[in-house]
Amino acid sequence: MIQKVVLVYFIFINIAAFVVFSFDKFRSRVGASRISERELHTFSLIGGFLGASLAMALFRHKTSKNSFLLKHIAIIALWIVATLYYFLELNTLNFLR
Repeated sequence: MIQKVVLVYFIFINIAAFVVFSFDKFRSRVGASRISERELHTFSLIGGFLGASLAMALFRHKTSKNSFLLKHIAIIALWIVATLYYFLELNTLNFLR
């Protein structure tokens, strides 16, 4: 049951991150007020890094800003380390057995 809840959460947060990053790109094109980088990074940090990365790649959003990219890459690395720790050290799902 908990795995389904986590899966639904990650699907939802990645769709939300994709929409938010896409909306920010749209707002930048029309000259409207923007979503702060802090808010964009928060979506990535709480699990929406895949949707955010997809929007960044598709719409070339924030890809030329090195400081933003470095923070985004750090968030992805954090998620990779956390996921590896979960499966390899905690082994709560008996992933490797």
